[in-house]
Amino acid sequence: MLTAVGTMAAVTVFMLLASCGKTTNENEAKGQKAPLEIVELQPEFPGGPEALMQYFADSTRYPEQAVADSIEGRVVCRMVIHKDGSVSDVEVLRGVDPLLDAEAIRVIEARPKWTPGKVKGEAVDAYFTVPVVFRLK
Repeated sequence: MLTAVGTMAAVTVFMLLASCGKTTNENEAKGQKAPLEIVELQPEFPGGPEALMQYFADSTRYPEQAVADSIEGRVVCRMVIHKDGSVSDVEVLRGVDPLLDAEAIRVIEARPKWTPGKVKGEAVDAYFTVPVVFRLK
């Protein structure tokens, strides 16, 4: 459990599957493909969805000012999981408050390597979307 400023706080993570694979003309001209949005096998956090939820619960620090201001909500982040399992390009698609948005990005960027997504058995760069729910208790 997370505690912050004497208040119990919980963070919940749900995974969303991506949609519509595509490449950009600029990247195609360079011989590079943009990250795919649809893959046959989704990227996976080491240990699976339960391990991802545990990682977020263990690693997230509810910002003190957000606790004091009773700020709660769901921050939806998107990232690229590369062929080598590294994560980059973390962005907030739907934020709640700059404090919670920044904490969601911090935790995602500090993660271990993932198992990459695959198409036809080959590892590919793929987008992955994760909503992070901040809830005070």
